[in-house]
Amino acid sequence: MTKRRADDPAPDRAELERQLSADLRAITARSDRVGRHFARVNEVSSNDFRALLHIMVGETAQAPLTLAQLRQHMDVSPAAITYLVDRMIEAGHIRREADPEDRRKWLLRYQESGMSLAHAFFRPLGAHMSAAMAGLSDDDLVAAHRVFAAMIEGMSAFEEELPKPSAPPSTRLASGAAAPRRQQAPR
Repeated sequence: MTKRRADDPAPDRAELERQLSADLRAITARSDRVGRHFARVNEVSSNDFRALLHIMVGETAQAPLTLAQLRQHMDVSPAAITYLVDRMIEAGHIRREADPEDRRKWLLRYQESGMSLAHAFFRPLGAHMSAAMAGLSDDDLVAAHRVFAAMIEGMSAFEEELPKPSAPPSTRLASGAAAPRRQQAPR
């Protein structure tokens, strides 16, 4: 968060947007550290935690994810997402539930034990967040919610404009370029 002195001139629109972007990056970085700690303490891999986060976002939005949607969010191969989901089901974090609108599809939902584990860890964070926002008015919180919604919309629009990968995830390098295929050594 950018600190201002009382005698600083009011920031213009562009500066306010830069400050909000910096704040969002700071929230993202801190959230990543907290998430890594949760994963480490609960012996969950980084990828498993990312999957759990996507599933939680879907649950919170009342739009549970299908296996295919989770695969798209995580940009992994169908085999990798099946292995990851099977592992998380076996560990008791999530469950598959038949999609009431299309019986051929399965929705990924939090298992009660997985939800309890997440609540036990993140409940103190919620208390700290409530304490940090205690001095803000309801109008401030409504305005902040609108700002976050607008930023999410902007990020979503940007994501839609990104080029679609041409190679399967397992053959791409970290840079996004396709990995060269290894030649088999003569036998």
